[in-house]
Amino acid sequence: MPCESDCNSCAAACSDKPPVDIEDYKAETEKLQARVKELEEILSAQTLGNRGQNATLKKPLRSAGWFDRPDDRTMQTIYVERYLNYGLTKEELLSGKPIIGIAQSGSDLAPCNRHHQVLAKRVREGIRTAGGIAFEFPTHPIQETARRPTATLDRNLAYLSLVELLYAYPFDGVVLLTGCDKTTPACLMAAATMNIPAICLNVGPMLNGWKNGERMGSGATVWEARELHAAGLATDDEVTDMVAASTPSVGHCNTMGTASTMNALAEALGMALPGSAAIPAAYRQRAQMAYKTGERIVEMVREDLKPSDIMTRKAFENAIVANTAIGGSTNAPIHLNAIAKHVGVPLDLDDWDRIGFGIPLLVNMMPAGEVLGEEYYRAGGLPAVLAELLDASALPHPDALTVNGQSIGDNVRGKRTWDRHAIRPFTDPLKPNAGFVHLKGTLFDSAIMKTSVISPAFRRAFLENPKDPEAFEGKVAVFDGPEDYHANVDTAPVDERTILVMRGVGPLGYPGAAEVVNMRAPDHLLRRGVSDLPCIGDGRQSGTSGSPSILNATPEAADGGNLALLRDGDVVRVDLRKRRVDVLVSEEELVARRKKLEDEGGYHGPPSHTPWQDIFRREVGGLSEGMVLKRAVKFQRVAQTWPVIRDNH
Repeated sequence: MPCESDCNSCAAACSDKPPVDIEDYKAETEKLQARVKELEEILSAQTLGNRGQNATLKKPLRSAGWFDRPDDRTMQTIYVERYLNYGLTKEELLSGKPIIGIAQSGSDLAPCNRHHQVLAKRVREGIRTAGGIAFEFPTHPIQETARRPTATLDRNLAYLSLVELLYAYPFDGVVLLTGCDKTTPACLMAAATMNIPAICLNVGPMLNGWKNGERMGSGATVWEARELHAAGLATDDEVTDMVAASTPSVGHCNTMGTASTMNALAEALGMALPGSAAIPAAYRQRAQMAYKTGERIVEMVREDLKPSDIMTRKAFENAIVANTAIGGSTNAPIHLNAIAKHVGVPLDLDDWDRIGFGIPLLVNMMPAGEVLGEEYYRAGGLPAVLAELLDASALPHPDALTVNGQSIGDNVRGKRTWDRHAIRPFTDPLKPNAGFVHLKGTLFDSAIMKTSVISPAFRRAFLENPKDPEAFEGKVAVFDGPEDYHANVDTAPVDERTILVMRGVGPLGYPGAAEVVNMRAPDHLLRRGVSDLPCIGDGRQSGTSGSPSILNATPEAADGGNLALLRDGDVVRVDLRKRRVDVLVSEEELVARRKKLEDEGGYHGPPSHTPWQDIFRREVGGLSEGMVLKRAVKFQRVAQTWPVIRDNH
């Protein structure tokens, strides 16, 4: 019941006692403010990206070496102050939130990756939501179709510059915006060397190309158009229209060329979120994946989940198997072996043959099949392929860790496709035993051949002799670079059994190992319907090419390889069963040719035209070894080896 006495003279501690004067109001206000502060601190500790959250970090943030310097607040101020001049606040930078780099590979120079300028906004939003601060920065651009003399020169240059950026600036983690062929390995090589939390986000393939009701695959259409033009079946304008029809939207090649391959392998390695590689660039799911990727990298920083935890030997073996199943590019061994070297995992071309050859081709995608990127994505993309392998016990290591913190087996289990045209069952593949063969012999020490693109016509012509199965012999026509080939192929003594040889196009000779070994037959054979001739070279070919060439011959002609000794009319024997390619010339004759060549100063390509070409030639290794810079591989786990960096002032 209500109190009958006056509260002013009452000593009772009633909960509903009204304040007597203004001083009591002040006391109440202070109590409320204290309680509010207490609640804010509790809430703050439960919210991502603040000092309360940092108690859950596995290790201190690397960015604290810049933005939290109790040993030298003056240096801290120097590191902070210029980041305030475009709108960041001191409170943000000193909050203890993870600093996340966005390695931006898109630009006007790199149209295949240019859509990343849009996607990066969603990455930023994901980072912010998860409690991080995004710092977007440009990487060295790589554009396969425009860069001369070859974009391969840029892979190692982009790698070097990205390592230096990740080392020198206050990054706790990084989102690697990948896409066009060599951006993906360059980013993964740098992530391996630096070894801070990193995650890949592919820009995505273009939409399908169409012309006259037929699919037009980017890259693959170029080689078809070249043959039609040479045979007199297509005009200059028709060639342009065909090729343009194959590139209808933003994104990288919509075929299973090197871009689609390397991004699929980034996912197979565990370095990209499940299902992210195949999403077409123009689909809304691509931007949604960008947001999820931004969120996840902040979590990876808190967990201290690094590339060395993910890119293990198990992961690389999974990737080799995946590459065969998808019909991946012949450039994959070069790039994957390079990534392995930088993360310290032993991997060689014998592994590719041993682990990958016996896997069937499951993905019916150009150049080895019929469909393009949109059908492949709708059929389930890489998770559907890996699920097929998993159920067949053909995925070597389902327990391998991935960037989402789950195993690759858990990520893909139960995700087999309903579209058996785009992705075939393991028991009914497009081709069995569809991996690369690793070839050796007297012509070179190492080269590879992609068996999944061996056409029925090529097999009938060269590999079905009942007295000599899976083998053939032929006279060679030798070309010293693409200029020699284009000038002389139509007049050279080439028939339907000739082996075309391209030399002087490797890392040293070109320089940079150009994609020029997939040579068309001369026009007089094309007019007769003969288009498949064996090709051998010390360079590369486009991943979009369907030519079953023998590629990446090491040592190359410019490095003293026996290709330099080959002459027109020499006979070469190829035996796929024995994994050998031999030049049927006596040892005495080869010794005499080598002496003559050395007396003439050796085999040389054109001189270096730029400082980088000169540095590249002096430092680079062979294609069979991943074409890495030899002295770069000694720098391993840089963030852990050199955790303290000298101050700049």
